[in-house]
Amino acid sequence: MKLAIAIASAALGLTSAMKEAPSASISATSAIGQNILSKARRLEQNNNNEVDYTWVANMSLKFQGCYHTQQWNDEANGEDDLRVSTAKLVRFRLCPTSSCTIGDAAGCSAGYGDYVIDMETYLASYLEAVQQDQEYNCKYEEQYGDCACDKDGQGDDFNEDICKYECYMGKGMEYCIDKNPYEEEGQKKEEWNIREYAECKQYKFQNNNNNRELEEQAKYYVGAYCSENGGKIFLGLFTDDTCSQFADSYGGAETFSTLSYGTSLPYSDTTMIGSECMSCKETQQANNNNANNGGGDADDADNVKESCEQLYQAAGKCEANLGSSSPNNYGCNFIEGIKIVRKNGAVVRGAATKNTTASVFIGLFACSFVLLGGYVYYLKTKLDRAKINLSE
Repeated sequence: MKLAIAIASAALGLTSAMKEAPSASISATSAIGQNILSKARRLEQNNNNEVDYTWVANMSLKFQGCYHTQQWNDEANGEDDLRVSTAKLVRFRLCPTSSCTIGDAAGCSAGYGDYVIDMETYLASYLEAVQQDQEYNCKYEEQYGDCACDKDGQGDDFNEDICKYECYMGKGMEYCIDKNPYEEEGQKKEEWNIREYAECKQYKFQNNNNNRELEEQAKYYVGAYCSENGGKIFLGLFTDDTCSQFADSYGGAETFSTLSYGTSLPYSDTTMIGSECMSCKETQQANNNNANNGGGDADDADNVKESCEQLYQAAGKCEANLGSSSPNNYGCNFIEGIKIVRKNGAVVRGAATKNTTASVFIGLFACSFVLLGGYVYYLKTKLDRAKINLSE
């Protein structure tokens, strides 16, 4: 029995010793964590009080995961206002463009910085960068590619709109198409400004006798939210102006379909965020346009996309792995408190990660303890029976 107790103690001791729970980690939901995040936004400046962003042009943006946490709603002042709202955070990484890998969820393993920011700010900058890249791709393909659709030498039945439509669709560049030339004017569907609804904004359904009463009983809002596994960002329908309470148990998608006569909510089951390595270097077209307009992002001549610059400015930073001579590490403890680790396409969250070797040894000790306990019980039972036989 003493041996069993010793093994149990050893197992418990090993369990405690092998847990990786850094004492320096600070919870993302704590007040001190929020304070650290605000300090983490300070930037290193030179003697002229100018911030050097030129290095960001050689980096690529890589989405790491998202996270929800509860916070007190300071703007709640009415009886029906939500007192506790959901704060939505995104963690992203700036990887060297030369080594950033699309297939690798982490993006890179060296020379990177980790950052955390609220979801609305991230989506606004990300979608702006996507739009800028798409505009450049469309222009380039139209001027130098197969989608030029030059009328010269074409027959009388040549249709430039149909030519461009079929060309762009064939290349998977449907984002270059303003309208489908095969559809009549009356068939045009509702245009969604995803950048607008990436924030939390009230949505107006078209009323009729069927849903007027249902809609007048509540206001509905469309906004972004993080998937359960933390690896995707969807659009949902909510019943509050902080986009914290879903309209139904399906992310609001079912209610939206009911109130819009079967129309699906965009990005309700497909992610708004890609797994690509998005370069932070400005396209040549963007540089030329800004220079010709005499303003914009061309004034700083750093060749960095404005969207990346804005993200870097606003984010909490942990640049311990960046290899910089003056890294900003004010956000490391905060980021550790909401640790996001990509694994098999999902996101494992928490302040600590499991140690595989420790788990194996703990399992062995636990099994040994159970087996030894069973053997001790067997010996005790046999001994009791022997005493009974002697007494008879």
